[in-house]
Amino acid sequence: MERKERLNLSMLFDFYEMTMANGYFRQGMQDRITYFDVFFRRVPDGGGFAIAAGLEQLVEYIQDLHFDEEDIAYLRSKNLFQEDFLDYLRHFRFTGDVWAVPEGTPVFPGEPLVTVRAPASQAQLIETYALLAINHQSLIATKANRVVRAADGRTVLEFGSRRAQGESGAIVGARAAYIGGVHGTACAISDQLYGVPAAGTMAHSWVQMFDSQYEAFKTYCEIYPTNAVLLVDTYNTLKSGVPDAIRAFNDVLKPRGITKCGIRLDSGDIAYLTKEARKMLDAAGWETCTISASNSLDEELIRDLLLQGARIDAFGVGERMITARSEPVFGGVYKLVAVEDGDGTIVPKIKISENVAKITTPHYKKLYRFFGNDTGKAIADYLTIHDETVDDSKPLVIFDPDATWKKKEVYDFTAKELQVPVFKNGELVYQLPSLTEIRDYCLQQVDTLWDEVKRFDNPHKYYVDLSQKLWDVKHGLLEKNG
Repeated sequence: MERKERLNLSMLFDFYEMTMANGYFRQGMQDRITYFDVFFRRVPDGGGFAIAAGLEQLVEYIQDLHFDEEDIAYLRSKNLFQEDFLDYLRHFRFTGDVWAVPEGTPVFPGEPLVTVRAPASQAQLIETYALLAINHQSLIATKANRVVRAADGRTVLEFGSRRAQGESGAIVGARAAYIGGVHGTACAISDQLYGVPAAGTMAHSWVQMFDSQYEAFKTYCEIYPTNAVLLVDTYNTLKSGVPDAIRAFNDVLKPRGITKCGIRLDSGDIAYLTKEARKMLDAAGWETCTISASNSLDEELIRDLLLQGARIDAFGVGERMITARSEPVFGGVYKLVAVEDGDGTIVPKIKISENVAKITTPHYKKLYRFFGNDTGKAIADYLTIHDETVDDSKPLVIFDPDATWKKKEVYDFTAKELQVPVFKNGELVYQLPSLTEIRDYCLQQVDTLWDEVKRFDNPHKYYVDLSQKLWDVKHGLLEKNG
């Protein structure tokens, strides 16, 4: 069969989702209302928090959810599904409700990043794509934010397309990295599609194409006088690379009154070379020339370079960010937490495991974040049953869920619901923000976290507590089903 010109991503499901949907249909359960949560169990790299991302792609997927005749024919060929079910799929659309935390929100283990309320078959069939979109982009946004924080205010660019896990990994990976705080990307299509600012200058091959390094630099300065960033390590960085760059700047830029320029290093002892290059540039009167560095960087290497006194103004970070190489799986899951009876009564459901971390928190829930009125900093997060409200006019005692003896009183705080309505009865009710708005929101929200939570090593454990009512429901189900 020829590959379809345009993939129908509605077919991007794990096959058991379709067999279950068929089973629900055969039992007359396809329209029973269910509640599913997307959440994760641990922060990658031992960090103190993660960054939620990928919601926009999930929205686009849900809006386009349908099955073509070609898809129906494929499913028929599996000899598992009867014609009445295939006809049901022919008219399939999403009619449920979705709530989610906005992209760019710092989030913590156990919290519902997305909640789906929908007929059973619909909720089941979106599981794979919901996890794919949220897991991948949250992973990259989280890694990017770590890199950006390590750079301590210096420019960070995403350079990873050629090492990404496929084309979508490169394209939406750059989008997620921008949400996490990078300033731009080398990936042009991510700029075209999403507005991630794309930039770039030259590779070593440009220098090698000319008879001399100076000629390569001079020519580039003549073609791009306002964007002259020269790669100085093709041959010998300090003996010829930096001197030839200075000569080209003097011969081409200086007569035009242009002082904005830069050099980039991609190899060698970056800390030593940048310190020496800075001395040479300053001595030649090019104090305004910036120094960029690339070459398999991540937050740990960036932090080490800066501790060594490296003179770097901008970092190009590639494979270790776009693949989250140090921990390339986010680990989000999609779990049933409640169903509705025929009269609309919500019945909580729980998944129990000998592995305590895999025990789910049941019920249709609300997620709150408490902010101190005196500092504006996030104090704790709080999960309640959907019909509960938080009175932030009086003190509240919360517990560390991993150590119920450890309690904390919060007072003089404002409680804010984190999830927002996204779909209502299958209709989009959420105004998707621009990517720049998401990035700005992310950086602002990260700033509400205490520095102790943002530590790379042994970060402070942030409180995510359950209300007493929710705790009672969870432990009642544990006793009943354990």
